[in-house]
Parts: sequence; C-alpha cells; structure tokens
Amino acid sequence: MTKTHVECGYLPLVDSAPLIIAKELRFAAEEGLELSLVRQPSWSALRDMLALGHLDFAHMLSPMPIAMSLGLGGMPAQIDALMVLAVNGTVIGVSAQLDRDMQSTGWNTTFGNPKATAAALFAARSAPLRIGVPFPFSMHRLLLDYWLTRDPSFNAARVEIITIPPPQMAAAVQDGRLDMFCVGEPWGSVAVQQSGAVLVLPSQAIWQFAPEKVLGARHAWVQDNPDTCHAMIRAVYKAATWLEQPENTPLATEILARSQHLDLPDHAIDPALSGQITTRCGDAPKHCHRFVTFHAGAANFPWRSQGRWIADSLATLHDFDQNAFGTVAHNCFRSDLYRAALSPLGVDLPEVSEKTEGAMDQPTPVASTRGQMILGPDRFFDGARFDISPS
Repeated sequence: MTKTHVECGYLPLVDSAPLIIAKELRFAAEEGLELSLVRQPSWSALRDMLALGHLDFAHMLSPMPIAMSLGLGGMPAQIDALMVLAVNGTVIGVSAQLDRDMQSTGWNTTFGNPKATAAALFAARSAPLRIGVPFPFSMHRLLLDYWLTRDPSFNAARVEIITIPPPQMAAAVQDGRLDMFCVGEPWGSVAVQQSGAVLVLPSQAIWQFAPEKVLGARHAWVQDNPDTCHAMIRAVYKAATWLEQPENTPLATEILARSQHLDLPDHAIDPALSGQITTRCGDAPKHCHRFVTFHAGAANFPWRSQGRWIADSLATLHDFDQNAFGTVAHNCFRSDLYRAALSPLGVDLPEVSEKTEGAMDQPTPVASTRGQMILGPDRFFDGARFDISPS
C-alpha cells in the first residue's frame, strides 16, 4: 500500500512521546502514513517552519495555535489544534541561591503548595525575579501569571520573564541569568542534575488538568487534507493509549532516549514517565501522581473550553478584547475533526465539546457516547471555575 508522506516538527521534550511512539511502533504506518519527525531547535523555529508550509503537523505549546491565528508575535498563520498531546508535565524550579533565600523565610518545599511557595518567593527577594519560560505564548507563561498574580505581594515590577529554549534552561540557571524557570521535562530534571536547581512545583499544582501540548496544522492544509488529518489523529491517539500503560514505560523511556529523538540518558527521561521526580540533588524522589497524562480522562480531546481559557488568559495578559480572542479559540480547537477521526473506531467521546474548567475535585462520570467516560480532577489551586456557557 502506498503511504502518504507527512512531516511533523517537534521539540525534544518528554511530551513529544505520542509522536515518537506513533512513528517507532508503526501506529502511523498502520494508518497509511509515512511519518517523518523533524527536530526543531526552538519554538520560534517550529512556528516559522509550520507557517511557511515546511511542516505538515507540529508538536505545539497549547497557546501557540491561538496566538498564531491572532497574529501575536512572529509570523501569523491560521492554525488548528487537532488534538491534545499531553496534559501537564512541566515543572517550576529555582536556583540554588534562591532556594537558600526562600528557606531563610521558613519555607521548605513540599512540591505541592502554590500559595506558600509564592509567598516565600516574594519574601525572599525584593529585586525582580528573573523567570525563564520556553516561549511567550505558552502554558508555562499563562500558569505562572495565573499563580503569581494571586499572591498579595505581586506587582509586575517584581517579575521579569525571559525566553529561553528548553535545552538551554539548565545553563541559564547555572550561569546566573535566571532565578527560576518553568519548563517541560526532562529539562527540569536536567537543571537539577547539572545546575543544582531545586524543583518547587509541578504545573498540575496550579491547574490539575492543563493542556500542555497539542498537535497543530495549518487550517488551509487541514481543509485540503481531511483524510490525512484523520489518519494522524488516529495514529497519535493509539500511541497515547499505549503510553498510558505503566508496563510500557521502560520501552518508552528507551525509545525517547535514542540519539535521533531526545538524545538523553534514561535517568533524565524516566522521572516524567514514572512520576518519580527528584526535586533536589541527593533527595529521594517524590511521587507525583499523573505528572504527565497522555490519554486518561479524555486527555487527548481538544476541549473548546480549554481553548477559551487560553484565549481569555492571553487577552488579559496583552490587554485585548476577550470576546474576539474567544471566537478565534473556538475555531482553533477542532473537536469536530477529532470526533470525525475517532468515531469510526468506537472511541468513547464526550457528548459536549465544552465544560466548566476547574469544577471537578475528584474523578467524575460524565455523559459520553459509550457511557464510560470519567473526567477530573481538574481544579485550579485557588478553587476558581471557568465557565463559558451562557448565563
């Protein structure tokens, strides 16, 4: 059978695993695709390659399709988010010096207390905190803003956001350019191992079910190639299902570690997949349940409500109209295409494409096509809810 050749850009992060597994375990080939993975040095390089049509698909930060479709930063292009590749999976860390300063306030990391950690940060430093993020339009940036602005001591002058590609984060901490960072694994663990950084929070401590990465493609290309998009969604969905099985973690780690993929030792990759996170050199790992989620809880479904939360957060950050941003987000998150791709497989799909984000503090059964779907928990650390349904 003749296969359709497609090229997909990615950054060397653990949450690129569904794409790598789709290729290496031949889920893509089974769907009639000859999948080539094209490693990118930075998110801006990936953005431009996709916008210019040099890539068919891309492993993307979840706000990127919305930001690109709105023309924010760099090269504008109308981009669709076809599915979510991973939920959570990022860490917030501080330099060894900032850790010492925070401890002097009486704080000690539990790797799960956002309010106490923010209070210690601002108590420890009067000078602006230099915080590294991989890209301006990223869930890292939005979660940091959501978290820090809710501390009574916050003011914008006390925070300086610096863009650093993920593989360079450890060096930026080590040479003193950064006081803290938010980055996807394995680069937080690498910073611990190489620069003495200390991890203080997983991203899920801020929002328990934040869509971290999505599968993106140019809208016009999607319109012209619906069957190829359906095949890619199915292949990646099968890979995500495989990744969710704990017995597959050793093989997944070995595959990701290969030189053509992440090119890192197993011990740098395993923490994210196993949920055993070493927050400080010499300490025993802390277990972080569902540190990164590839499939469970409808993790792959591109909820339009999640897209709207991203749009509202971007609008607040950049002082733009929320309604205009919300319309773009609604069009970007392609739950319709996801349904069309997976319905023929009998996949259990939610009956709606929007939900109240942050409403579930425990696993909750919801209406679905097969009646077997359980969602949550998805709480925000401050107990807020985000509901876009008409009042």
